[in-house]
Parts: sequence; structure tokens; C-alpha cells
Amino acid sequence: MRLRAGQVAVVTGAASGIGLAMARRFASEGLKVVLADVEGAALEKAAADLRAEGADVHARVTDVSEREQVMDLAESAYDTYGAVHVLCNNAGVGSGAEGRMWEHEPNDWKWAFSVNVWGVFHGVQAFVPRMIKSAQPGHVVNTSSADGGIAPLPTASVYAVTKAAVVTLTESLYAHLKAEQTRVGASVLFPGPHMLRTGLWESHRNRPARYAKQRPRRTPYRSLDQWETAMRDAGREVSFTPVEEVADLVVDGIRAGRFWLLPESGHSDAQIRARARSMLDRANPSYLENFILD
Repeated sequence: MRLRAGQVAVVTGAASGIGLAMARRFASEGLKVVLADVEGAALEKAAADLRAEGADVHARVTDVSEREQVMDLAESAYDTYGAVHVLCNNAGVGSGAEGRMWEHEPNDWKWAFSVNVWGVFHGVQAFVPRMIKSAQPGHVVNTSSADGGIAPLPTASVYAVTKAAVVTLTESLYAHLKAEQTRVGASVLFPGPHMLRTGLWESHRNRPARYAKQRPRRTPYRSLDQWETAMRDAGREVSFTPVEEVADLVVDGIRAGRFWLLPESGHSDAQIRARARSMLDRANPSYLENFILD
């Protein structure tokens, strides 16, 4: 797909982090951008900053876990710009689950699935039929993660399960789009290859009351800075990938019609090979044995 000035990109989770970086990158290509996020104040600031940089921006507060709000987002985008060419289903949350899987609260799973999986599905249903009907070139990018999308990090199993679902959802979407011979493509994004400075670590701040935890956490939520400090104190260096590099990967991938937006990484490649080899050999998943489950 060619990205041209005047086209329209919709990005969820766009008030910060990867979403804002993608929106800024699209704007630099001359695209009009529709920003969606659950945090109103942060969304307003992001939109104002992009407008100050010369971007044509439409912002709408949206909880992607709520189907009607995503449908309203689509109506608003089409009412404002008349078309959508790029859709980035990027909004995501951590679950806040603690302990072993059998100790998790059901609401941890319900909340994570409502945003990370249902949010993507809502985006597909709200936008893709109109994108197809327009007969214009289009592209859908769904954000997954190496955690789950490639192999799970057992200490974040709820998040991993949701991100594995996003991969399969996007594979199926790709196949359906091809079967209908549409001009709309699909990609699954694995941000990285290193850690990213995003608001995912503090996503509990936006947890709705309907998915509230039923019992107090045993340990306080840990910020990214606190986690980084703990890792360095333990003698482990932490590398970070700038979110701008992720945005570049997305734009390059859309142009190339690439399904797997997976940055080069020896670690990820080793995980992929180990998992595939385990399956082909019908062997136990030894690639999980290196994870510390404390």
C-alpha cells in the first residue's frame, strides 16, 4: 500500500507510547490522524501537540472494550474525514494478576480480554467493512507482543494469552481479506525487540469499576522505573527500543505489505525456533524452563 498525503489513519491507544509514535509518524507522511484513547486529558494533550506540529487531527475518547464506543469512533472518523485507510488496533492493558494461574482473579482475565482481544475485534468490525466497501487500498495493524505472540512469559500469563489471541485473530483476518480479494491488507505488530517505555506498566490506573479486583494485591504495582532499578540492582542490564523505531517498522511494513511486523532479534528468533522444534518433535516446552517463576 502506498501511503499518501490526505489519507486517514486511525490509532487506538494513541495518547502515549507506541500509539502516539505511530500517529506522529503517519502525520509526518501527510496523513490525517484519528486518535482514540480512554484517557481524556492525555488524549487532548497528544492531539494539541500534533496539531502544533502541523498535523490534521481528530481525537475521540474511546474505551475499546465497549463495542458501541468503537462503533461511534468509526462514525466520527468517517463523518470527519469521509474515509479511513489505515487502522491500528493498538490499545492494550496489563492484567494486574498475581501468583499462579489458579490463583488469578477472574476479573483480571475479563479486563485484559475486554481490551486486548475484544478491543481488536471491535475495531475490525467497526472499520473493515467500510474500508473494503470503499474499494481503496487499506491496511489493518493489530498490536501483539513477543510475550504470547511468540512464547509466553509465565509471570505475565494473562497478558500473554491475550496477545497470542491477537496473532491468531490477525492471521484469520488476513486469510479472510485475501479470500474476498479485497484491497485491504493486515499485519500483526510485535513491538521491540527490546523493552519499551510505555504506559502499559501503569495501565491499572484506567481499570474500570466493573472489572475491579475483588481482593487487595499482595504486592504494590511496580512502575517501569522501579522494575528497571530492580533489574539493574540484580546486575541485569535492560535495553529499550525507542517507540519511534516501532512506528518506523509499522510504516515500512504497510508499504511492503508485510504481515509479520517483527523486528530482527536473535533472542526472538531463538524462541521461535525452539517453540517450533518442540512442536515438531512432540517434545515438552523446554524453552519455558529458563523463566523464573517467582
